[in-house]
Amino acid sequence: MTLRHFKIFIEVCETMNMTQAAERLYISQSAVSQVISDLEAFYGTKLFERLSKRIYLTDAGEKLLSYARHITKMTEEAEASIKSLSESGVIRIGASVTVGSAILPKLVKSFQNVSPSTSFEVIEDNTTVIESLILNNEVDLGLVEGEILSPDITIKPFLQDELILICGKEHPFSQKAMVLPSELEKENFIIREKGSGTRKLFEIKMAANNVSWSASWVCNNSETIKNAVENNLGISVISQKSVLKELENKTLFSSKIEGIEFIRQFKIAYHKKKYITQKMNQFMEHLINLY
Repeated sequence: MTLRHFKIFIEVCETMNMTQAAERLYISQSAVSQVISDLEAFYGTKLFERLSKRIYLTDAGEKLLSYARHITKMTEEAEASIKSLSESGVIRIGASVTVGSAILPKLVKSFQNVSPSTSFEVIEDNTTVIESLILNNEVDLGLVEGEILSPDITIKPFLQDELILICGKEHPFSQKAMVLPSELEKENFIIREKGSGTRKLFEIKMAANNVSWSASWVCNNSETIKNAVENNLGISVISQKSVLKELENKTLFSSKIEGIEFIRQFKIAYHKKKYITQKMNQFMEHLINLY
């Protein structure tokens, strides 16, 4: 039985007249009669008594009417609820550490200014972890700076980023606009953990230029790296977008590395079979337009 059967049955019960029910529903009387016949055949019982050109509900008809009203009401509530969810609802974001610290708060705030009914659940971790969350449907969208390896994930670049060499004000590099790659080999690096997009790009570029390096401190967040570098415990390579305030306030200093650039793309990532709601599409469009 379909929802249409129940709606027609309810209309007949409310009018107790098949002709009037047909007129209200803008269908033929024969169509109404056929639906009632289908219902009686399906349930194997009479739903109406037909006496003196009038119809009366049987006990079975009364019972079915109660269920039919409940079913149609629940269907209407489900439809309204799902539509409401697609219009507002929650977007689950998995953000890699650099994206989460450098751009996500501003992005979420600006989107909620145009879509106040949308809320967010955010998980921040390295790119490898976010990739796993996408594959396991634990987040709807990923915003990452590292490389995504799974062929089941769709990627959309939205913003170019550059890693820069940073040091504290007491470090000799603070007075140098350019350093040689060979000078880096004497330094202690404060660097991100394996699985981080920042760490991966750093390793690839250093290996491509035959520059050896050593890590004195491995961190899983940008704030610890910045604090350690400010206290002259080592140097680091970090997203320029993560240290704009510190560079302006001169608590950190940056230098170019001769012949080496660390350029990458921030990316939107989602499972290729993921159902993308209207709000998710709006959020992605907002993100791309913002940057």
